[in-house]
Amino acid sequence: MEKAIIVDRLIKNFQISQKESGFVGFISSIANPTKKTIHALKGVSFTVQSGELVGFIGPNGAGKTTTMKILSGLIHPTSGFVSVLGFDPWEKSYDYLKKISLVMGQKNQLWWDLPVIDSFEFNKEIYEIPDKEYQKNLSDLVEILNVEDLLKTQVRKLSLGQRMKMELIASLIHKPEVMFLDEPTIGLDLVAQQALRDFIYEYNRKNGATIILTSHNMNDLIDLTRRVIVIDEGIIIYDGPLEDLSKKFAKEKIIKLTLEDEAKKEIFEGFGEIKKYSPREVSISVPRETTAFVAAEILQSIKLSDLSIEEPPIEDVIRRVFKGELAKEG
Repeated sequence: MEKAIIVDRLIKNFQISQKESGFVGFISSIANPTKKTIHALKGVSFTVQSGELVGFIGPNGAGKTTTMKILSGLIHPTSGFVSVLGFDPWEKSYDYLKKISLVMGQKNQLWWDLPVIDSFEFNKEIYEIPDKEYQKNLSDLVEILNVEDLLKTQVRKLSLGQRMKMELIASLIHKPEVMFLDEPTIGLDLVAQQALRDFIYEYNRKNGATIILTSHNMNDLIDLTRRVIVIDEGIIIYDGPLEDLSKKFAKEKIIKLTLEDEAKKEIFEGFGEIKKYSPREVSISVPRETTAFVAAEILQSIKLSDLSIEEPPIEDVIRRVFKGELAKEG
């Protein structure tokens, strides 16, 4: 399968001016500014196959948005190699820009005081979309997102969820081959979030688009992605199947017990951390390396009708990703 995106040893440094507090510090910062270098990306490398939908996750400040901006051509890297569909993004060639789309949550590209359809018509001209193709693309997108009755509504009168749907249509009206989605469901209610997830899934399936998705919404990742790339402090710390994330980073396993007879909670406290308890069903978290030993002890001391050993819920590991705990442990 063809590689749509290639990123190799990507480095991005920012220089910022440090300002001291108080009036004297302010004058000093102007007269003799002190510069500090922020190492946002520290040799990031990965590839994405054509048609793949990849989750790109990490805590705030990890380097996700910086990477997306470089891939879309908004900023230039300090060093490294990047190719998207065979183009150098920061050259910003018109042919390249017609093949990609960048959607950033709550970043508005629609004309605030005009009906939504006017913004779509404007994008039609920018991307030089033939009339027949434009009408087909618009009809398909409007149908999937169920917004036909809103096309003549002023943007300012739309709800956040409705506006986000329209932002997606504006970004996809030219049918891009590559989509960069940066927190697309941020600020939306649960119904709107699910509608957008369904839309992204269908767009990827029907059009074979290559999609990189960043999100702090666990449902976005669980519903849409099979592969995730985890970045923290500018370094890739995991790249692989979402389902294997627990195996890679979780230091514990969950032993689930179904009891023949009712038992008190105190009986299980010596085996590990009790995650769930009822008189006949118990879940215990135990260190990964002692799982077999603890399971054997339980089998010898307690009458069971069933015992199973499972990985921790993927949601727990993703929460730790967002908190930046995995890089610290590594």
